[in-house]
Order: sequence, then C-alpha cells, then structure tokens
Amino acid sequence: MSGGGLDRSRVEALVRDALRGLVGTKPTGVATPAAPAGAPKLLVNVSARHAHVTQEDLERLFGPGHRLTPMKALYQDGFFAAEETVTMVGPRQRIIPGLRILGPCRDHTQVELAFTDAIMMGLDIPVRKSGDHRDSPGAYLIGPKGMIRMDRGVIRHERHVHIGPADAAYFGVKDGDRMNLRVRGDCPAVLEGLLVRLSPTSKLEVHLDTDEGNAVNLGRATGTELFV
Repeated sequence: MSGGGLDRSRVEALVRDALRGLVGTKPTGVATPAAPAGAPKLLVNVSARHAHVTQEDLERLFGPGHRLTPMKALYQDGFFAAEETVTMVGPRQRIIPGLRILGPCRDHTQVELAFTDAIMMGLDIPVRKSGDHRDSPGAYLIGPKGMIRMDRGVIRHERHVHIGPADAAYFGVKDGDRMNLRVRGDCPAVLEGLLVRLSPTSKLEVHLDTDEGNAVNLGRATGTELFV
C-alpha cells in the first residue's frame, strides 16, 4: 500500500461533492426464519459492501496508534462492525463514501463489493474467497488522516457458509466443500456452490451479498434450507 498517483486536492473535492445532500445508510444483515425442525439452527445474513484493513493501513487512514472502535457485534464471535468508515475512490474518480470497516484488523487490506457496486465504480471484480486477490483491481481509500492506494484487493466475496465441527458432521462436509441454499418465499431460488468455511468456533451462518439477497427477496423469505 502506498500513497500517491492521484492528486489529493482533486480527490477531496470529489468527496465533498458526493457528500453534499447524501443520506448515508449503515449496512445491516437480514436474517431469515429458522431452519426446518431437526436441522441445525441456520441464520442467513446479507453482508453489505465493506472493507477490511491491516493495522498499518488503519493508522495511515486514522492516525498513529489508532484502534478500531466496535459499533456492533456480528453474529460470529469476536467480529464486529466498526465505527470507522472510509471513502473509496475508483479508477474513474467515482466514489463510495461511508464504506464501513469490519474488525478486527487483518493481515491484508481488502474491499468487498457486490457486482452492482462494482459496475457503478467502473470496476471489473473477480469472485474470490477472502484474502485471494489474484487478478483483482485496486482503489484508493481515504480516511480523516490520510489516503492509501490499494494495488489490488477489490473483490466480490463468494457466497459462503460459516460452520462449526458439529454442524459440519451433521451435513457431512469439510472445509472447502460446497453446499446449496434453498430459499422459499415470493422469489424462491436455489443458490448453488456456497463455500464451506469450517472453524472450531463458527456458528452456522450463510453470507450473501446485497445483489443475492435482493434477488431472492431475503427479508420476506418464509424459510431457508442448506443441503449438499
């Protein structure tokens, strides 16, 4: 990560113009009704666009010694939406203000967008597992104390399911396997190929992005089911 390559005064002017009259919204998850009787409890959430940052990049954006301030705990233990947000600037000088950072800090800086977001920004992003930045575009992130240039790391995080050992045994899956999600409601669909992310401390949860959640009208779904 490094600064430069874009005139700061020009970037600041773009940000001010975009913020005038803007009504910001905080990303929120949308949960569906409980899983069928006998199956493990399943939560399906929409993961809105967001950023992950290293501690080093956090300090470049917010000042030396800065630490993320938890705003809201996420469903997975130890993870949270932070108070801190950044402005993302793309290659066509289009911006996304109020891009929320999720904590804790990671060993890589990454931005996760839906395809709709990427099209608006003029970016061609790949579908990737978190941390896999092959062939991905970069962007600029701007905080109150500085700006960083990402050489790469803007991706669409592929749909996935967080799962613990007991639930993995129930479904007969292991880390890296693929599962399917059936959504019932007024926009019924089967979403295939969810990446299984097994961790000893994970609770059963599916993450979709906003495009996928809207496509199945997740907020009004009458039921969901995971299957292999």
